[in-house]
Amino acid sequence: MAGPLILALPLKDLPAMKHLIVNAFYNGSPSQSWAGLWTHPDSTADSYNTLDYWLDLARTCEAGFLDGIFLADTLAISDVYEGKPDGAIRSGHFVPNLDPMLVIPSMAAVTKNLCFGITGNTTYEAPYLLARRLSTLDHLTSGRIAWNVVTGLFESAARAMGLKTHAEHAQRYEAADEYTRLMYRFWEESWEDDAAIRDKPNKVFSDPSKVHRINHEGKFLSLNAIHLSEPSPQRTPLIFAAGSSGTGLQFAATHAECAFIAYGRRDHVRKQVQQIKDMAVAAGRHADDVRTIVPATIIVEETDALAEERYQDYLRYVDGTGNLVARAALLGIDFSKYSPDDPVPSLTTNASRGAGVALTTGAEKVMTIRDLMSYGPGRDLFLVGSPTTVAEKLVEWCEDTGIDGINLGRNVEPYGLKRFCELVVPELQARGAFKREYVEGSMRAKLFPGSSGRLTDRHPARKTAAA
Repeated sequence: MAGPLILALPLKDLPAMKHLIVNAFYNGSPSQSWAGLWTHPDSTADSYNTLDYWLDLARTCEAGFLDGIFLADTLAISDVYEGKPDGAIRSGHFVPNLDPMLVIPSMAAVTKNLCFGITGNTTYEAPYLLARRLSTLDHLTSGRIAWNVVTGLFESAARAMGLKTHAEHAQRYEAADEYTRLMYRFWEESWEDDAAIRDKPNKVFSDPSKVHRINHEGKFLSLNAIHLSEPSPQRTPLIFAAGSSGTGLQFAATHAECAFIAYGRRDHVRKQVQQIKDMAVAAGRHADDVRTIVPATIIVEETDALAEERYQDYLRYVDGTGNLVARAALLGIDFSKYSPDDPVPSLTTNASRGAGVALTTGAEKVMTIRDLMSYGPGRDLFLVGSPTTVAEKLVEWCEDTGIDGINLGRNVEPYGLKRFCELVVPELQARGAFKREYVEGSMRAKLFPGSSGRLTDRHPARKTAAA
């Protein structure tokens, strides 16, 4: 896709509504949410390890006015299904897997406005090093970076990082809270805005009196250091959090500016949105300080019939076992021990508790193991149809639940993403539900129009700096 979309649709006489946030949801592997679709003739997912793959993705997203690319990540190969990694390796689920941080500068170089959400793990990443990498990316992208704060899911990641087991769910979030607040201190306190004076005549690059040491002694972390980066355009990257358990929602309400929550019944999603708003207010923030986003899979063609035909075509390429591998990793449950017609067990594990609720008590119907194997409704908001059908259902669903936008999951790519940009985006624009141009400035300025591009004083990072 070489340039901006030509909008052929007339503006409709509809009341003004908020613009939906739409991110392309990717990771650095052949397969992500839906196993097997990389084998489709229209898919280029097997070339995920080439630079052209990522440059084409970035150009497509910006030409379609998408807000950003949300990059998921994991630090180990899942071995939950059958108790071994074979299913993940065979299906390509998050393996082989590139370091997503390394592909961002190249995508930023061929775009001007597209933003990038990058996953950084608070359990296994050293905060001193991660703070510098994220500041570096914020510098190189002119402020188009978000940090997706995660605590990790996989026991295999704990073993890969030299630990015997993964920390308990509540403890991970307690540690993440301390970790995140320490990151704020690096970004907001260590360097004053005018510390890097670049005084050539006097050969002074930075004023030492305006560069401050961070001394931290906490329950989980202890360090004494000066942040290695001067202030980046946003200072603190825009904060994403992906969690739907009670603890995860509280963390998002406290820290996040965008919260990626689990899909489920409308009342389940509506409840999560309201919980985040109420918790944000209780934490001294505003209810609209946090944007909420759900996963979505969309198949669109010129007519409903053609879209359904393409959906049926995709079903022929789905890897059912690979999908169980992916769901087993997400929920921490070995689904090889269940029969296809068994209901999804409602178990509390040390993995994603919010996703577990979304697929059991929060689901639109009783989900079976066979449902988890299939390609279709269940884990994502799943829409198939013409541009009009998809746009109407998407807008209506988001307005009814209070959701601010979607992370658009990969299916057969780049075909699916390009069809969304070519067909659905103009329909959303015609309804006043999607932008026609980008807001200038940083990622924060784009998602919160009218802001300075820096954090508000209500955010805990600013309160930490003030203290």
